[in-house]
Amino acid sequence: MKALLVFLILLAVYMPKASADYDRNQAVPVEKVLFGSISSVRQITESELTQDRNQDWKVFGSALIGGSIGNQFGSGSGRALSTILGAMLGGSMANNSSSQSKQVTIQLVELMISTDNDGEYMVVQDFDPAMRFQAQDKIRMIYLANSFVRIDKQY
Repeated sequence: MKALLVFLILLAVYMPKASADYDRNQAVPVEKVLFGSISSVRQITESELTQDRNQDWKVFGSALIGGSIGNQFGSGSGRALSTILGAMLGGSMANNSSSQSKQVTIQLVELMISTDNDGEYMVVQDFDPAMRFQAQDKIRMIYLANSFVRIDKQY
């Protein structure tokens, strides 16, 4: 039983985390580059409530730990009852402590772009405080091989 408890704790600690679709510091092949200028800029701020995606696993793990602690007490049907109560108490405590949602604010920038070959494009990308765009800025539109487009100022 103790080996199972140690295994479950290690599983919860070392469970792989979700990752983003891309890494800004990753080299990605470029498919094409267009040059143009910004027609208009609009800042977009979105706020959303998010729930912890691992909440169910935390409740399950806490119920297992509570049940294994409860199993240490009593004997016979008393041990079964303390195991059940320990599991219920552990799961309930984990559910109550992590059931709150948190507010996440996402900052984006919407760019209307006129390219040198008379194309019109609208691009929404993450807001980068180091790269603020204004109308008439000269830009380059970089098409990356991983289906992303990145707009940078042309210097």
